[in-house]
Amino acid sequence: MHRVEHVMGFPVSLRVDDEGDFADAADAVFAWLREVDTRFSPFRADSEVSRLDRGELPGSEVSPDLAEVLALCEEYRLATGGAFDVRLPGRGLDPCAVVKGWSVQRAAELLSAAGAKRFCLNAGGDVVAAGGPWRVGVRHPEHADQLCLVLEITDGAVATSGRYERGDHIVDGRTGRPATGLLSVTVVAPTLTEADSAATAAFAMGTDGAAWAASRPGCEVFVVDTDRAVLRTAGLPVAGEPSAAA
Repeated sequence: MHRVEHVMGFPVSLRVDDEGDFADAADAVFAWLREVDTRFSPFRADSEVSRLDRGELPGSEVSPDLAEVLALCEEYRLATGGAFDVRLPGRGLDPCAVVKGWSVQRAAELLSAAGAKRFCLNAGGDVVAAGGPWRVGVRHPEHADQLCLVLEITDGAVATSGRYERGDHIVDGRTGRPATGLLSVTVVAPTLTEADSAATAAFAMGTDGAAWAASRPGCEVFVVDTDRAVLRTAGLPVAGEPSAAA
């Protein structure tokens, strides 16, 4: 089964290679992602996030899902010394950097609960996969028609943060200015919650972000800095190369 929908401002593609009918599971995946967009988008005036930001929603009335997202945001803020911050002055509350990976990981868990064993869920280039091997290309940060490398993922997630799609949209919370020092950060992790959040957080940290991301438990990293130098952790699962455990 293969299905593509435009949700949360980007294309989301789902491929399930198992035998059987997973149409209902696919419906649940896309319904969940649409629900997340409605509830957590800072660009919707009636969303839970916007209402909380305007002070219209008491803390005691925050949903368990939003409370979980905000706790993750605070975890990454503390871990990066404030470089990753979803409450920037003049911008209001914007937890999108956590919401995307968190929600797509939840969607993948819906598929697993429905019995899917081999699937790939790609949300705007960030991927969570199961039952691989699956091959995931990492785009060159300066040349849209080229890949830096191809990863081989069995069960896990890949996320990349950079400025090539949306410009200088990632801000260093310590300075309030666009993050500098890196062109792209790719993180491979057990979940897309961690991969996507860690990639964005590392990018926000600038040149310190590469080592920080590489130190995260379970994370493998590929970073290109503004001098075009590359940092690549030893366990990065590059297609065609023997694994670090081999």
